[in-house]
Amino acid sequence: MRPLKGLRVIEMAGLAPSPYCGMILADFGADVVVVDRISKGRPEIPNVMPKNPFDRGKRSIRVNLKTEEGVGIVKKMIKDFDVIVEPYRPGVMEALGLGPDEALNINPRIIYARLTGWGQDGPYASMAGHDINYIALSGALSLFRRKGEKPLPPCNLLGDFAGGGMLCALGVLLALIERKKSGKGQVVDAAMVDGAANLSTLFFGLLANHLMTLDIGSNMLDSGAPYYQTYETSDGKFMAVGAIEGRFYTELLKGLGLDPDSLPHQNDMGRWPDMKNRFAQIFKSRTRDEWTSIFEGTDACVAPVLELDEVEHHPHNSQREVFIHIDDVLQPAPAPRLSRTPGHVEGPGMPRGHHTREILKHLGYSETQVEDFISREIAE
Repeated sequence: MRPLKGLRVIEMAGLAPSPYCGMILADFGADVVVVDRISKGRPEIPNVMPKNPFDRGKRSIRVNLKTEEGVGIVKKMIKDFDVIVEPYRPGVMEALGLGPDEALNINPRIIYARLTGWGQDGPYASMAGHDINYIALSGALSLFRRKGEKPLPPCNLLGDFAGGGMLCALGVLLALIERKKSGKGQVVDAAMVDGAANLSTLFFGLLANHLMTLDIGSNMLDSGAPYYQTYETSDGKFMAVGAIEGRFYTELLKGLGLDPDSLPHQNDMGRWPDMKNRFAQIFKSRTRDEWTSIFEGTDACVAPVLELDEVEHHPHNSQREVFIHIDDVLQPAPAPRLSRTPGHVEGPGMPRGHHTREILKHLGYSETQVEDFISREIAE
């Protein structure tokens, strides 16, 4: 039995963060139904990922929300479901008659999760934006740069997925736990700017305690230190080094063939640039596989930087089955791992609208009503 078995979730169709939130819930047993727009009568939007890992284990329905009947279908779902996740700008769901006040009036137990970049209020709330904008305002983006270089966004991992989708899933679960006590639903305001700021807590603490400076790229964890760094190898690949503690640093030097007495002290920050250059020269003398062989089984905190098409073949990832194949798509397995009730992927995502008839019938609509909805382009 998976931990969220029996939980029913409406996922209003969106990009990246909300599908990821829904995927997490589906991986652990929730019945997640994606409500997408109807495609008839308008040019179809190209699907950049026909085999979308985020859709795994979910069902979907296409509904025309520009019609009263289409909105009525979603209201009927709200009455029967536990959670709704919506990723639109503030006011969009209200304009449809599907805002949190309406939803909680229909179902006082529903958890209404609003996943946005800027949040539901504040001067930026109605502005467009993307991951890079949200993490910029949070302060997090300022940390991703080498000394003297411009900030480099970490793809869209930090805002969309960590600060957005994952923390939204956490908010849903927290609200569900509270509902067991109160019997009441509530609104979850999951903003990516909030989430990215929250994920940066350590660095606010370091700055307040004068353990880092705003000269980014010169501190221990932001590429300033020679022992927390990536180094290129002779074959153009890379090794990741994270030997912060003294005993781990000793193992790093041993693997590099360096005498500690010939080097400055580990935390002589003024000598860090010279030490990085020296380490770089040594790492450039061997291939990534050779360095991997040297450091495997040691406490030097050194690991190869693997490409996306290499990860499944690494012995550690392979033994733990970190990655799985679904519908010929390599993708991460459900995480985290639970000993009694682990996550499990029911199957690949199906084309949007694949379950429309099935879902409408489960909502209590008759065969005649379902076919009427389809023929009149209320549903698809």
